[in-house]
Amino acid sequence: MLAMVLLMVAAFASGVLNAVAGGGAFITFPALLFAGVPPVSANVSSTVALFPGQMASAWAYRNEIRGVTEVSVTAFSVVSLVGGVVGAVLLLTTPDRAFAGLVPWLLLFATAVFAVGSFMPALAARLRLGGRSVLVVQFVIAIYGGYFGGGIGFLMLAALTLFGLRDIHAMNGLRILLAALMNGAAVAAFCLSDAVSWPETAVMAVSAIAGGYAGAYAAKRVSRDVMKWVVVSIGVGLTLYFFIRGAGA
Repeated sequence: MLAMVLLMVAAFASGVLNAVAGGGAFITFPALLFAGVPPVSANVSSTVALFPGQMASAWAYRNEIRGVTEVSVTAFSVVSLVGGVVGAVLLLTTPDRAFAGLVPWLLLFATAVFAVGSFMPALAARLRLGGRSVLVVQFVIAIYGGYFGGGIGFLMLAALTLFGLRDIHAMNGLRILLAALMNGAAVAAFCLSDAVSWPETAVMAVSAIAGGYAGAYAAKRVSRDVMKWVVVSIGVGLTLYFFIRGAGA
């Protein structure tokens, strides 16, 4: 019972964090490990449990997503779906240690790019990606998202920043939708396997929905400048945490 309560709290917090800036898997994955779920099953179960919360957040951001004109939402969606399937297949056939070792470096890079784009627009303009380049980057992120998922929110915000988007609420809404799509593709593949630990996953999914909607509702009412600082702060905190945890492993 204590483990289930912990998982519910972790899922709610992850739903909120995913709605604000991403990184919710960094809470649910270790929580599932603590509850005794094996590593690969914990990774799979975390993705399945958080998916409904991401959909709830995407629905809350639907108006902001409709307002995105700088990029093709349809093209990004297709790339995210395909990449998510590829990543899910990789996870089910290979160990995840190699990708997990890259997490702190990916977070460091993504946080730095987002910070530059948000607070140093003149410099960011020189680093701007073209339409095809940003789709290639999104495809790679989607593969990683289907495989492990931790930190994909920061990576997508970084890619959108390099493409020239600056409205943090529109970027956040698009990021959540794309994360939900790539995870949805992965969830479909995972549900066909026997890797999902369903008792824990079902309990967490309900809490993730509540956290996802609550997080999106709150985030949209925060000023754009404050949201940028919140995103950067979370990115720095998670980067430091995983560098320290990796050094002590």
